[in-house]
Formats: sequence, C-alpha cells, structure tokens
Amino acid sequence: MKTLPRIVSADVWTGRTDHAERRSSFRCHQVVELVDLDDLQASRDNTCAIIGFECDEGVRRNQGRVGAAQAPNAMRQALASLPWKQGEGNRIVDVGNVRCQGEQLEEAQEELGLAVSGLLAKSATPIILGGGHETLYGHYLGVRKHIGKDASLGIINIDAHFDLRSYEIQPSSGTMFRQILENDKNSRYFVVGIQRFGNTQELFDKADELGARYMYEEDMAGERMDDITSALHEFIENHDHVMLTLCTDVLNAAFAPGVSAPSPFGLTPMVVRTLIRTVAAHKKTLSFDICEVNPVLDENGRTVKLGAYLTNEAIMGFLGGYN
Repeated sequence: MKTLPRIVSADVWTGRTDHAERRSSFRCHQVVELVDLDDLQASRDNTCAIIGFECDEGVRRNQGRVGAAQAPNAMRQALASLPWKQGEGNRIVDVGNVRCQGEQLEEAQEELGLAVSGLLAKSATPIILGGGHETLYGHYLGVRKHIGKDASLGIINIDAHFDLRSYEIQPSSGTMFRQILENDKNSRYFVVGIQRFGNTQELFDKADELGARYMYEEDMAGERMDDITSALHEFIENHDHVMLTLCTDVLNAAFAPGVSAPSPFGLTPMVVRTLIRTVAAHKKTLSFDICEVNPVLDENGRTVKLGAYLTNEAIMGFLGGYN
C-alpha cells in the first residue's frame, strides 16, 4: 500500500518577517505551502515541490558516519529566511518527508520513488532533501517511472565519488549508480568533481566499463568553467530527460565540514553553484536532490546553511530566476 510523505510542522518554516504584505520583502517561509501530496493540484504556475528523505541507512551500510537523516528539516529551517525572488506565477510547496524505518532502505526508496513520480505527474519539480546519497536511487525510481522505460535519461552527479560499488550483498549509499547502469540500458552517467584519490582504481575501471563520463576535481578551476558548462550542455542535449544530484562531500571540507566523508581537496561553493545553475536552468532537467548534509557533524550550522543556499540555487534555476 502506498504511504504518503509525512507533512512537516509549520514550526519548521519560520523566520524573519520584514513585511507581512509587500511581496518584494517576502522570504521563503512566507510563500511556502505545506500540502498533502494527494491534495496537490496540477497548476499552470511553475511549481517546485520540496520533499525530504529522512534516511542514512545507506550510509551506515557503506560504513560512513550517520546523521544525514536529520538534514531535511535542518535545511528547511535554513531555507526559511532566504529572500523569495520570484513573481506571482511561481510557487514553492512542501509535501513532507519520507522516513526510512529501521533498516528498511529498499522500501523507503520505493516510497520516495512513488512520491517523486507523483509530483512529476502533477507538473511539479521535485526538490529532494536527503538523507544519505542512497536518496538518489529513490529519486531515480520516481523519474524513470514518470518518463517510461524507453526514454533516454541522463544522470548528472556532482560528487567526489563514483558510487559504483558492488551491490551483490546489499545496496548502500555507494552502489546506486552501478545499480542503475547495470539494469537500465537507457540511462547514462556523468559525474563532475571526482577525486583522483577518493576512489580506488577498481572504481575507475568500473566507471570506464559502464561508459560513465567524469571530470576530475583538479580540472575544475574557475578559468575552465566555460568548457565544463559546454560539456554539461552537450550531455544534456543527448538525452530526452535529465536529473541532477549533489553529494555535498564534493565540497572542500573547509566549506562543508558536516558531511559523511569530508574532502580535503574539494570544489568551492562558487563552482558548485555554477554547475547547479547550468543544469537546473535547462528545460530537460526534471528534478534535483541534495545529499550527505550531516547536522550531527556540522560546525555552527555551516554545512546546513550552505546546503540550503545551493538548494535555493536549484529552485531559482528551475523557476527561471536567472533568465
């Protein structure tokens, strides 16, 4: 039986109010609509729909540091006070959280997939707040259900790691892309931000075997961004649909200490922001997820706040904020 996401308390969406009626003074907490997924109506308005995935069972299985299950509500609280820079024709709704019960990761991913496909069917753009990076597999299930098995799907991952480990024993936060590529002939994978010494040679070999495209973190300096964005556009144009996922461990640990696997050599927030803007603004991109923010390990809320700002970049891109 389908289980609906659990609606979050309105207390999560609170923040500073500069003016109660003047829209140019509004912040996100003043415009977000908390709705039950079944009650959400398709609209001609551009709509981004936030859904949380309270899960880090995949991280636990991958022998990482747990705590990302607390991220969805923490990032909502950080998003709440950000200025809302969209006109009347754009909406942001919140349909609540899917929660992983105990070790039931696969069931939770299926539940997330049903919610994502339900949002897409109602012409809403899913904005998924993970959770460990196992969030991505549920995200994928929903997108694939919506577009059908024959459509070509490009998966863009901003990540330091391939996440192409074996799932022979059980899936985890390190297996999702291998699960997809070995079982879905119409999906292709492009990962940007790969750390040369964050992945074993076996994983590089597996990436090549599966036809994955990747860019090293060390080759993503600011002066090369035009080449990188061109490569992303080329990849997008070669597919019917695209989905975007961000693993925050791609960021340099100086900026994002609160993640499962911090990166000494990582991307700057400015580079990641450019990548998100590029992909989210494209008409073929259906959805976005952000994963591995870990409030338990964070320092003064720095990673949570950065995660909220990067999520806001995706929302702005989907709603045409940079056109």
